[in-house]
Amino acid sequence: MRHFGHIAPATREGLFFREPCDFSARSPARLLSVALGATLYSPATRPALADDVLKQAGRGVVSMVLCLEDSIDDAEVVAAEANLIRQFAALAARSESPGPTAPDVPLLFIRVREPAQITDLVERLGDAVRMLSGFVLPKFTEERGALFLEALAEAETACGQRLFAMPVLESPELLHLETRAEILQGIARSVDKYRDRVLALRLGVTDFCSAYGLRRSPDMTAYDVQIVGSVIADVVNVLGRADGTGFTITGPVWEYFRRQERMFKPQLRRSPFLEGRAEELRTALIEHDLDGLLREIELDRANGLLGKTCIHPSHVAPVHALSVVSHEEFTDAQDILRPERGGGGVLRSAYTNKMNEVKPHRAWAERTLQRAEVFGVAREDVGFVDLLAAGLTN
Repeated sequence: MRHFGHIAPATREGLFFREPCDFSARSPARLLSVALGATLYSPATRPALADDVLKQAGRGVVSMVLCLEDSIDDAEVVAAEANLIRQFAALAARSESPGPTAPDVPLLFIRVREPAQITDLVERLGDAVRMLSGFVLPKFTEERGALFLEALAEAETACGQRLFAMPVLESPELLHLETRAEILQGIARSVDKYRDRVLALRLGVTDFCSAYGLRRSPDMTAYDVQIVGSVIADVVNVLGRADGTGFTITGPVWEYFRRQERMFKPQLRRSPFLEGRAEELRTALIEHDLDGLLREIELDRANGLLGKTCIHPSHVAPVHALSVVSHEEFTDAQDILRPERGGGGVLRSAYTNKMNEVKPHRAWAERTLQRAEVFGVAREDVGFVDLLAAGLTN
């Protein structure tokens, strides 16, 4: 699979200076953690889940979470588990279609409630476990997380297949100031022990808000809710460092996907949307409250997050469009990382609009080239509006 692989090759060639790379569920963890992109959540109760997965793959989704936790009623868990077993079997059968008709299947993760579900589901999946990339572990703390990670290791041994974990940081203890530092240090110890199997850390911002009876409006990003923004900052501070100890941390969910009554002006400037039918696209984004999403994605990246939890297919294209590396970013990153720059120094950007300081900007440049590998590099005259339009119309 590849990002933007769902659009026509000729269109892709016109958009990218360097196209996104191919990858699969067997690719190195380093690459997959960057490639997750917009991770689309779906309740495990959906009766045509296998069809839904393939449909979304055809629209550009490369990672999905099939949820047995908060998205379904407590009374539905047993039936949802049985449905997952059937749907995975159906996906496995369809993936064996001969020749080029075999469909690409996204990276699939199951969000469980309890550790015992991990070993039980892996056993019940049988041969279809090959369609599974791992598990999402809710309300992760050191004490609770150890049980999940031990169950994951046991399941991996039993099935003989690599399985990844994506812990969700969402417990009230992480939010509360008096326990936050201790909880973060405990989480750091826990995930470091299983570093090879922790693909990414996810943020449960809805649960953070719930602890204080809050809910952000479509006019607000997670960073505008200061108590939430402070937790994100501390999580990145402890768990997202660029010194080799950090992990990929994904952006919080955007809850809105339909038109709401507005209190504030739209957040999308007109200037990037002035050509062709782009103004129609701007209007559509505003009407579906996606201008707030676009702003939050930009703030995610500015604050050290990569990828995003999504609960609606309309969110996928904006996340991916804004994940593509611009030609300017790519040029700066390459200049900073040239071997002859190993001694440091300062140089003017090839775009003559900024200073590139080699040593302080090295970690940024390395991360930028990792993102360029999986999301591609846009042509010099291609902006996110072009990428977004291509992703939405295919």
